[in-house]
Amino acid sequence: MENFHQPVLLDQVIHYLAPKSNQNFVDCTLGGGGHASEILKRTAPAGLLLGIDLDPSAIQLTQDATKIYKNRIGLVKDNFKNLKQILNDSQFSRVNGILFDLGLSSNQLQDHARGFSFLASGTLDMRFGAQSDLTASKILNTWSAEDLIKIFQQYGEEKLARPIALRIVEARSKRPISLSQEIVEIVSAVYKKYYRAKSKINPATKIFQALRIAVNDELENLRQVLPQAVESLPAGGRLAVLSYHSLEDKIVKNFFQQEAKDCLCPPQIPVCRCGHKKTLKIMTKKPIIPTAEEIFQNPRSRSAKLRVAEKV
Repeated sequence: MENFHQPVLLDQVIHYLAPKSNQNFVDCTLGGGGHASEILKRTAPAGLLLGIDLDPSAIQLTQDATKIYKNRIGLVKDNFKNLKQILNDSQFSRVNGILFDLGLSSNQLQDHARGFSFLASGTLDMRFGAQSDLTASKILNTWSAEDLIKIFQQYGEEKLARPIALRIVEARSKRPISLSQEIVEIVSAVYKKYYRAKSKINPATKIFQALRIAVNDELENLRQVLPQAVESLPAGGRLAVLSYHSLEDKIVKNFFQQEAKDCLCPPQIPVCRCGHKKTLKIMTKKPIIPTAEEIFQNPRSRSAKLRVAEKV
């Protein structure tokens, strides 16, 4: 396939999920089906895989990539925040492992009409699926300067959030902002004013990240699904999460650390009152990151971090 999505940290994901013959897995973010294909290969002859993705193109790509396993895979177009309901509706039980790859797929980045990439001009949509009316264009053209500043700071960790937001408001007062290249030009102009040295990454990176997170409510969806994933696993089942920026990674790290403890009471309380019992054993003391070779072969893997935990 010409634009096949190259799975990130594939060997490491397989090592930690350790799929074996006839085991069942859930891939909550199909992308191009790369991880799913390898899991299906290793769970032959009768292992099942349930694949979830909100993006119809990801469903189609995975169908193509896994057609030789079509009798062992079920595909659901839905938001992974509904994991528990999806499992119930699909009557999918005995789950041995669950995978989340939170990055954008190559297909999404290459479809310029969706506006995910700042490397080519496209419409400012940024929705993973047509599940809501909120688009990046709507945010940029209708939200107040203060609301723009808030998402640029919180979701993009952008130091120049205020001047960028004010420049956007000024630009849209003349005509609506409709193309991704317009945002790239606005952000670049602000950066040139404040920084003489050229940034190592495209100045628009953080703004595009913030818009995408806001459009798809990505962080809240992640917070909602992690407890569902743990609840859906049996003892010994494993949960693997690939994140691509510090906001996602912090949520996963904190959740794993919380669920690896018996008590969550403040230190000043001598006797446990919360009654919390640990549900996870952390398998990766430090996040697994790609090698220099993988980054060279697949540049989009450069910021990936893999964390894995096992249900106790």
